[in-house]
Amino acid sequence: MLTLLFYIFLLVLTTLLIHRYARLPTNISLLFLAQPLIISMAPVMVFVGGFIAEPMTEHKDWVTLPVTMMVLGTAAATVPAAMLARRLGRKTATILGFSMSVIGGLTVLLAINNQWFWLFVVAAFFMGNAGAFAQQLRFAAIENLNHDKDIPKAVALLMLTGLFSALIGPELAVFSKDLWPQQAPYFATYVGLISMALMAMLIISRLQLPPVVIQTDHRPERPLSLIIKQPVLWVAVISGALGYGLMSFMMTATPLSMHQIHLHSLEDTKWVIQSHVAAMYLPSFLTLWLGSKIPTKYFLLSGTLLYILVLIIAMSGVAVMHYWLTLVILGIGWNFLFYTGTTLLPQSYRPQERHKAQALNDFMVFSFQAGSSLMAGWVVYRYQWHGIVMTGIPFVIILAIMTFIRFYNTAKHQNTNG
Repeated sequence: MLTLLFYIFLLVLTTLLIHRYARLPTNISLLFLAQPLIISMAPVMVFVGGFIAEPMTEHKDWVTLPVTMMVLGTAAATVPAAMLARRLGRKTATILGFSMSVIGGLTVLLAINNQWFWLFVVAAFFMGNAGAFAQQLRFAAIENLNHDKDIPKAVALLMLTGLFSALIGPELAVFSKDLWPQQAPYFATYVGLISMALMAMLIISRLQLPPVVIQTDHRPERPLSLIIKQPVLWVAVISGALGYGLMSFMMTATPLSMHQIHLHSLEDTKWVIQSHVAAMYLPSFLTLWLGSKIPTKYFLLSGTLLYILVLIIAMSGVAVMHYWLTLVILGIGWNFLFYTGTTLLPQSYRPQERHKAQALNDFMVFSFQAGSSLMAGWVVYRYQWHGIVMTGIPFVIILAIMTFIRFYNTAKHQNTNG
């Protein structure tokens, strides 16, 4: 309990420091405080979703289906989230979206109490819907900036919030698993997640945003068919989609492989997952410092090289430290790749085109993540950890090819201008 309270205190303290010293609009601080409260549901679902689902179904290959449905829920809501933001404004759309987390949490409570697997799957989908609106907050941060030079700083700060979700979410699950003995395990966990979602909605209500998008660019709005022809758009989308895909694939498989197949303790499994999610976001301190100093292509290269290292270490064994090193390096690589995609995407659209480009990007990224997480359960139970590693090889090959093309095109452009 004390550890959980300490993490929440640390989140509030960090928010106050950002508000005082980051020299960014106040809205950035509010977004920083609200985002980890809502996205804590994701590490909780990854950590304990399989454990909750396993006694509910005889088909053990399906135990990762709730995690997959959560990601599918995110993918399915990406376009509605962007369109609602365009029509209603970011604040109203976000509050509506976050309400899906409350609905999903209440549905989880019903599913846990009655051991209804398919209701748990539906609940995960609803919670994933809220995740789509949470992901849009990074674009809300970009749109609140007065200068483009602040984009790397704002993106890095919003990505850093995932560190707090990594600490708060799993800690909440472990602390509250049997908090109410008269209820099924993890019942209190989802009561806690519902409470945090309500707090996030209250914080978002304090944002000072225009109710609708104000058009400042008077150039004609291009159709999506023209926007997608830009190479920079596809570098942004592919780095995000493949980075998220392999990360989700291995992260979803890890608790099942560690705890269910190789019989490592729940505490060790929690440590690995927490370390992984922390590693996903701690490098944001580095991108916060270097983002405005070095070209984005070097973050793309670093992420690709780290993913290669991930497969090498994962192939080496199934001890706790093998899992830990694999998942930590995987998290760092994901950070660089997702940062690359988020910072490059604004280069592909005009202000009045942003919602359609953002919707396309997030739909591609989270659809790919959903397919990867669904495949993880099937692969890990049939081919175990070795199968997970081998399946990851094509991800890395495509990333390496794209990185080479990006460096080649950048060098060619510089020579032409020179």
